[in-house]
Amino acid sequence: MAQRGSVEISPRGGGEKRADSCPACGAPMDAEELAANLRVCPACGHHFPLSAGERIELLADQGSWEEIATELRSDDPLGFYDLRPYHERVEEAEYETGLSEAMLVGTARMHNMDVVLAVMDFRFMGGSMGSVVGERFWRAAELAAEARYPMVAVCASGGARMQEGMLSLLQMAKTTCAVEMMASVPVPFVATLTHPTTGGVMASFATLADVIVAEPGALLCFSGPRVIEQTVKEKLPEGFGRAESNLEHGQIDMIVPRRELKDRLVQVLGMLE
Repeated sequence: MAQRGSVEISPRGGGEKRADSCPACGAPMDAEELAANLRVCPACGHHFPLSAGERIELLADQGSWEEIATELRSDDPLGFYDLRPYHERVEEAEYETGLSEAMLVGTARMHNMDVVLAVMDFRFMGGSMGSVVGERFWRAAELAAEARYPMVAVCASGGARMQEGMLSLLQMAKTTCAVEMMASVPVPFVATLTHPTTGGVMASFATLADVIVAEPGALLCFSGPRVIEQTVKEKLPEGFGRAESNLEHGQIDMIVPRRELKDRLVQVLGMLE
C-alpha cells in the first residue's frame, strides 16, 4: 500500500530570495501583492519560481492532494564525494526545502477531475533527476494507468543528478518507458514546463506528453545558452531556448500564464479524454 502524506507550503515560496524589485522590469515589489498575484510581476508579467507545495496549492482543489511514494529516499550507491559527500548535500537540501526529494507525486482533483500530479521543485539540488525522481515518476504513471486518471507533470530541472552517475542517466529511459505505459492504456499525459526545464528531464518525459504547456519566459532547452555559446563560439539568437522561441519552432503546444493554468489544463485534459 502506498504511503500517503501531505506537503507543507514553504514560507520561502520558490526558494528565490524575496526581491525589492522585479528582475525583469525593475518595478518595485510588494511581498503581499506579489503573493496575491501568484508570484507574477503585476507590471511586466515576469513569472517568479514557485515551490512544489505552491504548485500543488495552485492546481489541486482544496484538501484533495494525497501524496504517494513518500518512503523513497536517495541512496549513495557510488559513495560520491566532490567537495562534500553526496549524502550531506541531500540532507542539506531536505533541511532547506522541507522536502524529501526533487519531485512530489500523488493524486488530486482539479475542478473535481481526478488526476495524478508529478511536481518538481528546483530548490532541491536544482531539480536534478536521480533514481528516486525516476522511481516516483514511474509510480505516478503506474497509478495513472491503473486508476485510469490523467496525469499532469510540472517540470523544473537542471538535468540528471551527476552524483548518481549512470543510475541518474538511466532515469531518462525509465521515465520514457513510463510515458509509453500510459500511452498504451491510454490515459492522457500533459506536461507543464516551467523555468528552467533543461537536461535529462527536457530530453525525456517532459517533451513526450500528449500536450506540452509552458509558462511565459521559461528557459526550455537541453543545455543552457551560455554553455552552447562557449562550445560553438558563436552568439545565439535573442530569446534562444525561451518558451516563446520553442512555441515559434513547434517544440511546445501553448504558453499559458500562471493565473489561467489550472483552467486550461482541465480544459485540455477534458478534450483528451
